[in-house]
This record gives sequence, structure tokens and C-alpha cells, in this order.
Amino acid sequence: MTSREYGIRCIEEEAEAVRRLTSQLDEHFDQAVELILQCKGKLIVTGVGKSGHIGAKIAATLSSTGTPSFFINPLDVYHGDLGVMTPDDVVLAISNSGQTDELLRFLPLVLHMNVPIIGMSGNPHSLLAKYATCHLNVHVEKEACPLNLAPTSSTMCQLAVGDALAVALIERRGFRPQDFAQFHPGGELGKRLLTTAQDVMRSDDMPVLPPEMHLGEAIILVSKGKLGLGVAEKNGRIVGLITDGDIRRAMERWQAKFFDHTVSDIMTRSPKTVSPDTKITDIQSIMQRYKVHSVLVVDNEQHLLGVVDHYSCMI
Repeated sequence: MTSREYGIRCIEEEAEAVRRLTSQLDEHFDQAVELILQCKGKLIVTGVGKSGHIGAKIAATLSSTGTPSFFINPLDVYHGDLGVMTPDDVVLAISNSGQTDELLRFLPLVLHMNVPIIGMSGNPHSLLAKYATCHLNVHVEKEACPLNLAPTSSTMCQLAVGDALAVALIERRGFRPQDFAQFHPGGELGKRLLTTAQDVMRSDDMPVLPPEMHLGEAIILVSKGKLGLGVAEKNGRIVGLITDGDIRRAMERWQAKFFDHTVSDIMTRSPKTVSPDTKITDIQSIMQRYKVHSVLVVDNEQHLLGVVDHYSCMI
């Protein structure tokens, strides 16, 4: 076999192991979700070795989706880390065998505090399963490792069930993209969801035109504004909008008589407007719905504050 064929076989075996998990999820999964939902404290995830690495990822995923979680190594518990645990917490303990010595020595301390334990292992008859409040069975027939030694399929299944918990909790909590952004303010999604019109709008040298201005003059101001539009104002209030597309179509329609017409003859009298605190994602939705490339930012009295165009939203 070629290296690629070995790789394909590994992925196929891991995918099959994950697929079989669907028949192993039972009422214990429902119970685990309820325990986490009702938890008034934190979800403490723990595990040793490769299971510990998976646990750290699960804790990170849950924390970013509305479930306060963090990972602790059971070996560190004996050196002061137990102090972070309270009776209001829930523990998610992960072990492929369910018999990991370091983890089992940690469980009596948890039980003594009456903290609920969600066990996750590949052995429903293990000590972890026995002492857990509920047990998530992630049993695999064999590892994708050709020696059947290196944790491969087993860790993939642990990760999949961790993601399944996160997704179920997202649905049960009604977690929204805006909530996700609160936990990811530095990411691209967070920026788009938290950035507002006033953060990106163009507010200087606005191409403002009187509605009675002849189109020959308007072309010059629209060109200088470099926004592809002109805002028609009367007595400080917006009365319309013209775009370079409007001008081009008017030239095609009227030809030589084009210069006899004014801004009011071609302007859109109800341009799309938004408030300064409108989110960029909402502005993008407006642009897509109405097939426009720009929106005007206005105050409560419909005074022009700025313009947000399609390129401003590309953050």
C-alpha cells in the first residue's frame, strides 16, 4: 500500500468508529446535558494523557459556546488545584479504559464533595462508569493504529461526543451568533458581529447635493466623493440618493437632454438608512435583500452622519 492508501484507510476506520457512536448514545447523554444545563457553577473537565488533550479541547469548545468550563489534570489536584472546585460544579472525567489510576484516585475527592460526575470511557463496566452519575459510552472495536495501540479512533470518538454535547447545549440554550461573538471578539466572526456602522462609516467630505442641482454639476460632485453616489439634502434633511448607475441610465435615456435635468428627476426618494449602532452583519443583510451597495447612516432626526458601502463591510 502507498502512504496515501494508509492515510485513507485510517480516516475511513476513524469515520466508521464515529458513525457507530450513534447507536451508543442513550439516556445517559440526555442526563449529561441536563446536568450541565442545571449546573450553577463550572464544568470541570479532566483526563490523563491523550484523553487529557481531548478534554482540554472539549473544555475550550464548551467555554466558547456558553458553558463555563476549564480543564484540570488530575495529577495537579493533589497539589492545590482541588481548591477551584465547589459543590455547584459538575465534572466531566474522560478515560478510554475507565480504569486510569490517576483519574480513579481523583474521583473519591469529587464524590466526597457531592459533585456530579459525567464519565466518558470506552468501557461501560469500568470503575469510572460505576461511580459516575451518568456514563457516555465511547467504545471502539479497534484503533485505526495498525498496532491497535496508539489512541486514534478512541480519541476521535471522545472528541465527537464532546462536540455532540456542545451542539446539544447550544440548541438547548438558544445560543446565537451574537453570543458566540462575545467569546470571540478578536476573530473574524466576532469583528463582523460586534462592529457597527459608526466604526466603519465614511463621514468626511460627504457628496451632498441640493435636489435642484443640474446633473452636469452633480456628476462632478459624485466623482469627487469617490463613493459612487450623492446624497440629496434640503434644509439639512435627506430627501434622496443618486448613484453613478442612476446617472449612467439617465444619460442613456435622455442623451443630449440629460443636462437639462436635475438631481430630483433621478434620485431615489427613500434610500436605505441605518442608525450608527447597526451591526455590520445587519447592514450586509440589508444590502443583499435590497440589492444596494451602500446605506446612509443617520441620527434620530434623519440627519446624515456617514455612508457605509460594500467595501466598508469587508473586515
